[in-house]
Amino acid sequence: MYLPPHDPHVDDPMRFKPLFRVHLMERKSATVECMYGHRGPHNGHIQIVKKDEFSTKCNQTDHHRMSGGRQEEFRTWLREEWGRTLEDIFHEHMQELILMKFIYTSQYDNCLTYRRIYLPPSHPDDLIKPGLFKGTYGSHGLEIVMLSFHGRRARGTKITGDPNIPAGQQTVEVDLRHRIHLPDVETLGNFNELSRIVLEVREQLRQEQQQQEGGHEAGELQPGPAQPRGELLARGPDGASAGDGAAAVAQQPAPSGEAQPFVLPVGVSSRNEDYPRACRMCFYGTGLIAGHGFTSPERTPGVFILFDEDRFGFIWLELKSFSLYSRVQATFRNADAPSPQAFDEMLKNIQSLTS
Repeated sequence: MYLPPHDPHVDDPMRFKPLFRVHLMERKSATVECMYGHRGPHNGHIQIVKKDEFSTKCNQTDHHRMSGGRQEEFRTWLREEWGRTLEDIFHEHMQELILMKFIYTSQYDNCLTYRRIYLPPSHPDDLIKPGLFKGTYGSHGLEIVMLSFHGRRARGTKITGDPNIPAGQQTVEVDLRHRIHLPDVETLGNFNELSRIVLEVREQLRQEQQQQEGGHEAGELQPGPAQPRGELLARGPDGASAGDGAAAVAQQPAPSGEAQPFVLPVGVSSRNEDYPRACRMCFYGTGLIAGHGFTSPERTPGVFILFDEDRFGFIWLELKSFSLYSRVQATFRNADAPSPQAFDEMLKNIQSLTS
């Protein structure tokens, strides 16, 4: 099992934890050992369910128990999973979420079903190389997200989930047609200014969608305006549009390698204060939020920030929260999708499991 680094050290490498092992014997026989718990390897079982799917079962779950009972098991799990003790966590809501995760994960006793996932296919026109990323999710800690590109959209799909948004769901979606040109650093520090810019883009998208729907109903789609779509002019604090020079900057992507200063607006919380202070470009996006148990899910507006080839961020406008994502550098063999269609089908399948 690949575990993310301890929260909030998103740039640290993944952690590796053996769950089971197989001994190949003579005459095509094999023995399976469960590696879960702290009392050494013990008897287990593996069953091939169907193509690209198998299940594991521990036959001696008493090996998972500790002499100090559930309290000792919880403290040991907390130290291994989070790198801290319960006394280190002062936030009551975070304590509740951690306890929920322990109860949820420990009940399975390493009796799990595994399904194959593919790494996303890449294309020369992609913004950056797609793949797996570690991301900060507030009190939920670090989670694994798969970034993939689909034409003029990018999607972040949760590979690991939490009590609010389960694995398989699209945590973020980015509209690469609508780039956001951030104001200068001093103005960017004003959350209301950033919020105004993002909501203007959302309104623009809504109007475009209405025009398209109206055109379809009338049976005659008219061509849009000649100027570039989706670019937002930089505006000053008073809301007035900047001059033509600023428009040219907003409409042209920054040259490769050129970065602009970046700072989080005042009031936006971040688990990791060591985020990059320069970014390449930003785009309009939406983030998925929900109550516990994935209740009342909704997509809310936000900003996708590209820092470099291996890091990006997302500002959740409604939550006033920032997530930082860093590429998983581990190498996975035989994980490439046989075709783009196979990858899309896999995404649909893992999403349907939790919808």
